[in-house]
Amino acid sequence: MSPLLLGIDLGTSGVKALLLDAGKPAGPAVSATVEYGLSTPYAGWSEQDPEDWWRGVGQVVRTVLERSGHSPDEVAAVALSGQMHGATVLDEAGTVLRPVILWNDQRTAAQCAAITERVGLDTLVRWVANPALAGFTAPKLLWIRDHEPEVFARIRTVLLPKDYINYRLAGVRATEVSDASGTLLFDVARRRWSEDMARALEIPQSILPPVHESDAVVGHLTAEAARHTGLVAGTPVVAGGADNACAALGAGVIEPGQVLTSIGTSGTVVAPSREPRTDPRARLHLFCHAVPGVWYAMGVVLSAGGSLRWFRDTLADELVQRAAAEGRDAYDLLMEEAATVPAGSEGLVFLPYLSGERTPHGNPAARGVFFGLSLRHTRAHLTRSVVEGVTYALADSIAIMRDLGIEVGSVRATGGGARSALWRRLQADIFRARVLTAASDLGPALGAALLAGVGVGAFASAPAAVEAAVRPGPEVEPDEAAAVFYGRQHAFFNTLYPALANRFDALGHEL
Repeated sequence: MSPLLLGIDLGTSGVKALLLDAGKPAGPAVSATVEYGLSTPYAGWSEQDPEDWWRGVGQVVRTVLERSGHSPDEVAAVALSGQMHGATVLDEAGTVLRPVILWNDQRTAAQCAAITERVGLDTLVRWVANPALAGFTAPKLLWIRDHEPEVFARIRTVLLPKDYINYRLAGVRATEVSDASGTLLFDVARRRWSEDMARALEIPQSILPPVHESDAVVGHLTAEAARHTGLVAGTPVVAGGADNACAALGAGVIEPGQVLTSIGTSGTVVAPSREPRTDPRARLHLFCHAVPGVWYAMGVVLSAGGSLRWFRDTLADELVQRAAAEGRDAYDLLMEEAATVPAGSEGLVFLPYLSGERTPHGNPAARGVFFGLSLRHTRAHLTRSVVEGVTYALADSIAIMRDLGIEVGSVRATGGGARSALWRRLQADIFRARVLTAASDLGPALGAALLAGVGVGAFASAPAAVEAAVRPGPEVEPDEAAAVFYGRQHAFFNTLYPALANRFDALGHEL
């Protein structure tokens, strides 16, 4: 009997569990999802109670075991993927001291400015390979020290979200390289904590947990965790990985030349390399991959699929109602309309900066723009311009990667952008690259399950796990004439942000 591997993806809106047969990893997998909420007590704040995560994990694991019909003692190992950057602060007894400040929380602008002023951008890139951004963990710790000093004084450990669940599963305080890379306290190039950075920010190194490679077994399920989840006490717990690293692993993107594009609420572009390739201008992130000896450069569009969702919810209510009446997906109807419009949306250009922008501009004040709107344009034009604009923004990251000498060969498309034939075609033409999709889109939970298998020897290595589990789906070759046309359109797109940047800042001051 083949061992079963349990991958758990701790997301922002919910937790997903995936049960995989190590003997047939490319075959059908059993999954379940439990949703939970988040708190926004003030504008720009985003927090969660880790007890909600823990309740969700218990529910989703029990559900997936029940659906599978397998016995819990068949589960050989469990590993987690998780949302990055969240500051989960514990006292000596392991009690959570305050709600977790999440990756999308924007309260730390002053702390980021102070870090950059104190350390300097060049030194930040040299020490931790990334700029100081509001999403990262270190600015959150400084905010707690500045605004809640009594809480800061009691902190004995800071854990990332999925590492807190590992703590509840196995009773160990630990992290791993891919998630630690997003703290702004980690020497990404050397895969270890940065003593220089911790010292410069006066953050006690004692609160930073031991760090492992992603496929290491960090502990075993406690009796209490077994009662909570329905699993068997003593089940190995593997370190796991950050959501983007696990998504790349689950899509088979672990080698130089392979690129992952993932379009969900946000959009990411991930490109692995065998050496740490930093961007001197810090436009791209550099993180450790969940595969030993591999790193990845990453660009982020904060409102990718989120832009299309905003458009659907705000400007396409009639279409949403029609989709419900016909038993169809409103996104499919939107894409069908968009496909009737010529390439370039007849001069309409959309800047997808509805919630600020990360790559390449790093400007939280940036906002969305429809440029070139005329009486000629219809909802179909607007839809197509949104999809084209998001793809141009993703292509900005690919252009930087190429400029840095990072190989961009084939692109593996995942998320909502991979389900649409039109969006796959646009990615191929705008990126000037062959675009493939995975035969299944199981996301980071699959990457976590593969790490669980590597950790307990069900697979000899991450490449062996990918070879066994990942099957390519449809592929699209770029059309040369369309690529030339979109190259000109992309160049025009890139003239708009510089023309509007100071107006975005002024708008922020006026509101």
